[in-house]
Amino acid sequence: MRTMRTTPTSPSRTRGRLLAVAVALAAATALAAPSAVAADGVADAGTLAQVSTAVEQAGVNGIAWHTDQATGQVVVTADSSVGPAALAKLGKAAGTKHLKIERTAGTFTPLLSAGAAIYGGGYRCSLGFNVVKGGVYYFLTAGHCGNIASTWYSNSAQTTTLGSTVSSSFPGTDYALVKYSSASASHPGGYSAASAYVGESVKRTGSTTGTHGGTVTALNATVRYSDGSTVRGLIQTNVCAEGGDSGGPLYDGTKALGLTSGGSGNCTSGGTTFFQPVTAAAAAYGVSLY
Repeated sequence: MRTMRTTPTSPSRTRGRLLAVAVALAAATALAAPSAVAADGVADAGTLAQVSTAVEQAGVNGIAWHTDQATGQVVVTADSSVGPAALAKLGKAAGTKHLKIERTAGTFTPLLSAGAAIYGGGYRCSLGFNVVKGGVYYFLTAGHCGNIASTWYSNSAQTTTLGSTVSSSFPGTDYALVKYSSASASHPGGYSAASAYVGESVKRTGSTTGTHGGTVTALNATVRYSDGSTVRGLIQTNVCAEGGDSGGPLYDGTKALGLTSGGSGNCTSGGTTFFQPVTAAAAAYGVSLY
C-alpha cells in the first residue's frame, strides 16, 4: 500500500485551491439535473436508479455503490486509488443531492491468488461450497478464478487433480462451477443456501487468512474493480480478506451466503470485502447445497 505524502504550500496558494474546490463543487451541483423527491422529501426509486446509472456511466474505477432506500441516497465507497478529480467527475455526473461518498483503505481488486486451497493455472483460490446435481458432485468458487484455470489441484505442485472447471462467469457476476474428478476427494456438506441481510454477523474463510468475522453492510452492491471489471448484485461487508482468499465461503452458522469476490485493505488494518450471493450461483447452475 502506498502512503500519501503532503508538501508545504503558501497561504495564497491554499486560498486559491480552496476557492477552486468551492467553484468545482458549485459547478457540479449546478450541472446536476433537478431530482424528483417523494412527498416526505426522500428521493423516489426512479430518481435513485438514475443516480446509480450516472455513477456507473461516469466510468470511475476503484468504486463500489449501492442504493440506500432508507436515506434516499446512492452510497459510493471509493478506494485509495480514487483521487479528487475522479470524485469531482462522480459529482458532476450524478449530482450531489442524493450521493454519499465514503472512503476505504487499499484498492478494490479481485482477491486472486485463496475454505480449502485449490490450485490452477499458476494461481491459488478457495473452494467455496460443495454442491450436487443429479448425483454428481461439484464445488463453487469465484468466477475470476474459473476464468484462469480449466483444471484444479489440491496441492501447490499441481500434481493431484481435484476437478475441472465446467463453467465460469466474470465480470458481471463472479461464480464458477468445478466438477470433482477425483473419486477419493472428500466433499463434505452441512450448509443450506440463504440470503444475507444488512447487519447480519457473518464469517469468511480463505486459504490465505483463515477465518475472520464481521457484518453485512449493504446488499445488491455494484463494484468496479481497479482493472475496470464490474460485478453487480454483491453482498458488501466489513470482513477483512487478502489476495488468495477468492472463492472462499461467507456464512452464518450453517447458512451459506456468498463466495468471496474481491475487496480492499487487509486483515491487519481491516477493509471492505464483496461476496457473490451463493443463491445466484446455485440458481445459475441448477445445483443444490447439502
